[in-house]
Amino acid sequence: MIELENVTKVYRMGKVEVYALSGVTLSIKQGEMISIIGASGSGKSTLLHVIGCLDKLTSGRYVFEGADVSRLNDNQLAEMRNRKFGFVFQEYNLLSRATALSNVELPLIYGGNRHKRQRAMEALERVGLGPRAKHKPTELSGGEQQRVAIARALVNNPALILADEPTGNLDSASTAEIISIFHQLNQDGITVVMVTHEADIASQTQRTIRLHDGEIVSQ
Repeated sequence: MIELENVTKVYRMGKVEVYALSGVTLSIKQGEMISIIGASGSGKSTLLHVIGCLDKLTSGRYVFEGADVSRLNDNQLAEMRNRKFGFVFQEYNLLSRATALSNVELPLIYGGNRHKRQRAMEALERVGLGPRAKHKPTELSGGEQQRVAIARALVNNPALILADEPTGNLDSASTAEIISIFHQLNQDGITVVMVTHEADIASQTQRTIRLHDGEIVSQ
């Protein structure tokens, strides 16, 4: 599904070059559930952003489902992000004045989908929040808000879920619920790649990628 070959990502700050990724080579098969761990500044989020086409690599090669990502233009990258990837972040990034249902509908509005209300409701039901569809984020717990964010990531039926510290703001009970949802989605055939700093969460995935100073030191 994913092939990264000798990928680097360099940020330039004036005359200084900072290597966020340095020669990363990685294969991810369809249907895997993978965790990416490492200390702060190790390149975890950068790697996730490169995989999700949120950030462009500086050098190397990235192939997704047979397509060389570096050859795609901005419109093609945007279409790939909308159709193929679902993103879940530590901050839920929900519109505070919109209901859970309206928040989940957003990717469908951008995509011009005619059946957005039905699709959004199905996604909420998939994460167990159908009865809370008309509630606003301020009326939901942290775990429920993250489930809304997961439903939003699911609404376009992505092949890949990319989650960046999805349990970072949650208590242990809510964390267990979110990880259980990811396991169920993975069992349904969705590939899951998750950044985490928690070893016990990483241990629940099929494979763990450990980064240090932008390099993979173990997998």
